[in-house]
Amino acid sequence: MPALNNFISGLPKAELHMHLEGSLEPPQMFKFAKRNNVDIPFKTVDEIRAAYNFNSLQDFLDIYYQGMNVLRTEEDFHELTLAYLQRVHLDNVKHVEVFFDPQGHTVRDIPFSVVIEGILTAFKEAKSKLNISSKLIMCFLRHLNEDDAFKTLEGAGPYLDHICGVGLDSSEVGNPPSKFERVFDQAGKLGLKRVAHAGEEGPPDYIFQALDILKIDRIDHGNRAMEDPILIKRLGEEKITLTVCPLSNKKLCVVQDMKQHPIGKMLQANIRATINSDDPAYFGGYINDNYLAVSDALGLDLVSLEILAKNSFIGSFLKDKEKQSHIDSINQYIRGFATTS
Repeated sequence: MPALNNFISGLPKAELHMHLEGSLEPPQMFKFAKRNNVDIPFKTVDEIRAAYNFNSLQDFLDIYYQGMNVLRTEEDFHELTLAYLQRVHLDNVKHVEVFFDPQGHTVRDIPFSVVIEGILTAFKEAKSKLNISSKLIMCFLRHLNEDDAFKTLEGAGPYLDHICGVGLDSSEVGNPPSKFERVFDQAGKLGLKRVAHAGEEGPPDYIFQALDILKIDRIDHGNRAMEDPILIKRLGEEKITLTVCPLSNKKLCVVQDMKQHPIGKMLQANIRATINSDDPAYFGGYINDNYLAVSDALGLDLVSLEILAKNSFIGSFLKDKEKQSHIDSINQYIRGFATTS
């Protein structure tokens, strides 16, 4: 096991499914609330940590939006983003594609510009100091209506050069991808990549809708694809990347036991699965913790871990030349690890 831990620790990797607001650690929530004079129902950091214990998606979303409320200034968003990038630098993450939820901020009268300027300055600093490249994906909250999503897309207009794609998150059940067909079509016409949460709690049909109606480039989660043989075959043949989040799945009871996690079967079915942390502050682990959790539970070998890491770059929105450079780095790492083991 120590050798496996060392292998994962040094393995170059990308993270493709991480909600920026979900990296808000309890000390940050406490600090930002105090700095911005925001009332929260917690007197200590430990009380906030206790509130991070939940076992359903809705309970998680309740505390998630409560935490979001302390984010008020460009400084807050800069510090939040930079802290995440500094943390994943320790996990040898070389590239991230980060989600953010502007609707959760503009509804509180926080200007779109405040949110994105704070994020972008942190991206720039991390590239300079940590050599981590970053892309930004703007998510629509699926429990809101499509008209609100259109307003958000319009508000993003001045910053589209800094946004690589749009996504779809929040409460999945009862909010099918088809609800957002028109706004995803418009995003595609604007040249934005398209991703969507589907098949986490929602049925396999939501994955079909994301593929056929939203014309997505990547599926976020996708666990329940493994319930449908036709979908399994299609995902493999069309080389659709799935951004899977093991610790999130366990915390939200999407899987009851990590030994039941479908990512091993995804790899066996030649599905391009990747490992990600989702909302690491709330789900108890950053990206290496997720690699370790599934490796331990499923007995993944070094070849499987190598494939997962390579998938994270292949499934990214980097240019082909950049992808190949990262693949070459993984190959070099593998050779060096084999020599020293």
